[in-house]
Amino acid sequence: MSGTGGTGGIVDAHHHIWRQADLPWLSGPMQPRIFGPYEEIRRDYPMSEFLEDIAGCGVEKSVYVQANWAPDRFEDEVAWVQETANETGWPHAIVGYADCLADDVRPQLDRLAAYPLMRGIRMQLHWHENEMYRFASDPDLSLNEKLQANIARLADHDWIFELQVFSGQMISAAQLAMACPDVTFVLQHAGMLEDTTAEGRSAWHTGMAMLAACPNVVSKLSGLGTFIHRVDVAHITEIITTTNALFGKDRCLFGSNYPIEKLWASYADLIDAYRKAASPLRSEAQAAIFSEVAERVYRI
Repeated sequence: MSGTGGTGGIVDAHHHIWRQADLPWLSGPMQPRIFGPYEEIRRDYPMSEFLEDIAGCGVEKSVYVQANWAPDRFEDEVAWVQETANETGWPHAIVGYADCLADDVRPQLDRLAAYPLMRGIRMQLHWHENEMYRFASDPDLSLNEKLQANIARLADHDWIFELQVFSGQMISAAQLAMACPDVTFVLQHAGMLEDTTAEGRSAWHTGMAMLAACPNVVSKLSGLGTFIHRVDVAHITEIITTTNALFGKDRCLFGSNYPIEKLWASYADLIDAYRKAASPLRSEAQAAIFSEVAERVYRI
């Protein structure tokens, strides 16, 4: 079995495949995105290409995370990915979408539960003063009682919630996690460090510490090039080292965010950068980050 520093096979806990025609943000007019110009990926990105990209990199399992199909087609997305998995053996788990601001999310969850690989829900909550970075309609949706009640329902299916917030939202995000103690929250992109000034890093560290104090929050070390638009070993090292110190080795996991990061790096270069960044950690921590935590959290 190939692996990372003797840790065994890698689990990529955050990637996408897609058909351009299904994605409004890819098939419609070009929209500004936080990851910069993206003409190169405004096309189909099928599982066959993902498998070509990861070839030789030691990846043995993967988790698909929803890619923002039209909200009313949330089940179509999961059905297509499940069909892809049935045909190819990949991915090994699916995170779909549900509207957690609905009066009662349970009918949506019941529909998605028919698909064997379903493991969780992502509804993006990130809001920023910079409109280009803004997705949610309100910075503090995490405090919405209806949303909290609906996310708590994920525990009925033993599903996780993919939590996507900026540092300024982490106080309310921690309150959301505390309001749903039976749900595991997977923090997207290690808290999305977008402000790399000393002040921004300090705010991110403070917020991360608050989330780390919630035992049901796990940090995903994914998409770390999102705001700098490159693979930077020093940047990745800082985030991995800090996150591992705050959350501990049993609550950190790797994800590629491919093909977004294909805009600036090959998969081999991305994995190599993560290997170098994680190399100062003990072998047990590396094994946890690159495989064991994802296997536990996503039940794969």
